Amino acid sequence: MNSEHVRSITLGSVEVLRVIEWQGPFLPAHQLVPGFGAERWEENAGWLAPQHWVPESGLAAAALQTWVLRSSGRTVLVDTSVGNGRERPETPAFHQWQGDFLGRLAAAGIRPEDVDVVVNTHLHADHVGWNTTESDGEWVPTFPNAQYLLHAADDFHLGPENSYGGGREAELIYQDSIEPVDRSGQLARWEGEHRIDENLVLESAPGHTPGSSVLRLESGGERAVFVGDLMHSPVQIIAPSCNSCWCVDPAQAAASRHRILERAAVRRELVVPAHFGGAGALEVRRAPGGGFAIERWAAAFA
Repeated sequence: MNSEHVRSITLGSVEVLRVIEWQGPFLPAHQLVPGFGAERWEENAGWLAPQHWVPESGLAAAALQTWVLRSSGRTVLVDTSVGNGRERPETPAFHQWQGDFLGRLAAAGIRPEDVDVVVNTHLHADHVGWNTTESDGEWVPTFPNAQYLLHAADDFHLGPENSYGGGREAELIYQDSIEPVDRSGQLARWEGEHRIDENLVLESAPGHTPGSSVLRLESGGERAVFVGDLMHSPVQIIAPSCNSCWCVDPAQAAASRHRILERAAVRRELVVPAHFGGAGALEVRRAPGGGFAIERWAAAFA
């Protein structure tokens, strides 16, 4: 299934759909990945521009998208984008966002009631927003038949038990996108590792947030790893020690990134970040000096 906003491939017995809500220039590159100097963006302009970096403006490009997995007879969503009509005063780009997320899912043949599992790779605004929709002035689960999976560490550190991570926006996110799911009995907290089915398993990869996670797919000898915000830009593949501006524990985030990329290189896993534009997914290989290089982009998703 390929259309303007939906792309798909099959890995083993699992169909993988990329559903794009928005993509384009987003944030100054030096702000997004502070440790990757301006001269290095220029040096790599030949392959970064224009899908990952816009030289004229200096803005890094990104995408808001969801990955849909049809596995073992069930439909699994990986992250749920920003959500419409949310109060996000500290994040102007997401404040009162209005997008066509559900319309894009419908174009992929997916109705809210068809979704069996929702994976939130971490508890940030652009990964949990469509967990809920507004009905009669209240936030209710968007996917009425789904189990929602959230790492317990994020639930604690960014939830009410820890005073919402100390921030007003974290409180707003939790109240409109997590608490309604918890009240409905659909929220499941997990730790360490959580197997969804014979093809899919969640694994902790902390650093970006305390409960950041990756989702591994293995079926019929084919492999992929959905890495959430382990990386915001492909420059973090060639410079894996460079963190995004949102990583709460930089040392731990870099360690998780090295570990996940090393395994992906050895096992030839397709690496699927949350926000890459262009083809959106890629294979990596080891490179001299302890970093990694891009082996190939997933042309089917471009």
